[in-house]
Amino acid sequence: MRRAFMALLALVLFTAAGYLFFFRDSGEPPQARTPAAAGALEDSSTAPLVSGGTAPSPLAVRLDSAADPIQVKFKKPPRSAVVFDLDTGKVLWRRDPTKVLPIASLTKMMTALVVVERVPEGAKVRITKEALRYTGSGVGVLPRGKWIGVNTMLHGLMLPSGNDAAIALAQRAAGGSEKRFVRYMNEKAEQLGLLCTRFASSSGIVDKGNHSCAADLAAIARAVMREPRLTRIVKRRQAVLPFPIKGGRLWLYNHNPLLRAGYPGTTGLKTGYTDAAGRCLVATARRGAVKLGVVLLDSPDPGKQAMQLLDRGFKASST
Repeated sequence: MRRAFMALLALVLFTAAGYLFFFRDSGEPPQARTPAAAGALEDSSTAPLVSGGTAPSPLAVRLDSAADPIQVKFKKPPRSAVVFDLDTGKVLWRRDPTKVLPIASLTKMMTALVVVERVPEGAKVRITKEALRYTGSGVGVLPRGKWIGVNTMLHGLMLPSGNDAAIALAQRAAGGSEKRFVRYMNEKAEQLGLLCTRFASSSGIVDKGNHSCAADLAAIARAVMREPRLTRIVKRRQAVLPFPIKGGRLWLYNHNPLLRAGYPGTTGLKTGYTDAAGRCLVATARRGAVKLGVVLLDSPDPGKQAMQLLDRGFKASST
């Protein structure tokens, strides 16, 4: 009996020693093997996007080490950018896609996603005094105390980039608290496996603490373009909606430079600007079966650069 016990003890000690040797040699203790940080992300199609063993997000773009199918050189390039296939997540072109930067009103893509999760179609949104204290861009004619259809408010959020609409929608979706809504936005970012992203407001007007990267914004764009309530909105150049003001109609115009220029096949999506973020754009387009997206952060001419990149992307995808 004693001999059997000693043999069992020796086996346990031997196994433990081997286990400790393996992790000592790896340079990391058990449970400490986490994916690369945002600035070193390589292959999001196989590696987890967040630490702790979380499964990779199916919406993440594929930042593998293969050469990009298209090559474009700009005299004044965007600070960060990515061109990607909306269906597969394949990257066609990139420039510092995991560089963390302020994103201005591109924030509203996440605002819209959280709203459609939490506010049913056909619901009403109350125009609060907080919404009317907005700064920056706004719908501008929201009547205090009135209840407006959520679809109309989402148009006001995504077309003219209304910060007043953002606040009212956030309060409606989070029981009156924009602060709670921002927490929902950050929880959604974690669910999507985003690495670079943190939100500080529903509108993006405040740059401090509100940031993302081109790769994460591509994933958010893919999520938006899978939501029918939003795809119907972001593809519109303008909208005329019923509204409780004199005349009974609200006219809204999309800031998207591709829609304004009549770029063929444009399907969305969102613009953004602050002094810190520069001129930002997420644009999507479709030609035949091919659906592409482009993210530009701090671009000197986002409309022109987006069209050049998409032209190259469609040409590469057809060969």
